[in-house]
Amino acid sequence: MAENVFLFIPNIIGYARIVLAILSFYFMPTNCVVAASMYLLSGLLDAFDGHAARYFNQSTMFGAMLDMLTDRCVTTALLVMLAVFYPRFTFVFQLLICLDIASHWIHVQSSLLKGGASHKKIDLSGNFFLRIYYHSRVVLFIMCAGNELFFCMLYLVHFTSGPVLSVAGSTFGLWVALAWLTLPICILKQSISVIQLTVACINTASLDENERVRVNK
Repeated sequence: MAENVFLFIPNIIGYARIVLAILSFYFMPTNCVVAASMYLLSGLLDAFDGHAARYFNQSTMFGAMLDMLTDRCVTTALLVMLAVFYPRFTFVFQLLICLDIASHWIHVQSSLLKGGASHKKIDLSGNFFLRIYYHSRVVLFIMCAGNELFFCMLYLVHFTSGPVLSVAGSTFGLWVALAWLTLPICILKQSISVIQLTVACINTASLDENERVRVNK
């Protein structure tokens, strides 16, 4: 009997992420505690579906696509909310959405065209930064988690600066402090997306050039 890929454990975790994300979207305009909790829990589960796929030998192309699309949609939804809360920076959030979607989409396409089984399977002879980003689970987790945490802290700061902390006579809100701490990670993550977009464009154009040479021979 053929296995039902839709019922694989990592994919079920993926469905749970989607449900949590939708609940987060619903509460975003009114209840920051519930919305942020659902959002972060959805992101936390992202760290488990990959482990489940490897542990149960249930890695699939459907699961990889589900995971990537969920990431893109969830981040986009939060950035849309941030654009509403911080209208002065709408242009920045628009650029971030476009960069996130474009860099991942063309990266996936170029990887598949080159014969890769997943967008995370990077050719070891490829770009140095992308090799580190995709082949080190620690680096990948820090970059993704830090990036999402920054956006989430921006969201929370719209409602409250967070629990008040006092350090060396200075007082500040926890959410504000976390936003500043994760800002460098967010900037680095966007830089990686630019590199990913550039490399994917170059690789795709190279495939076109090789194909034209083959056809014209």
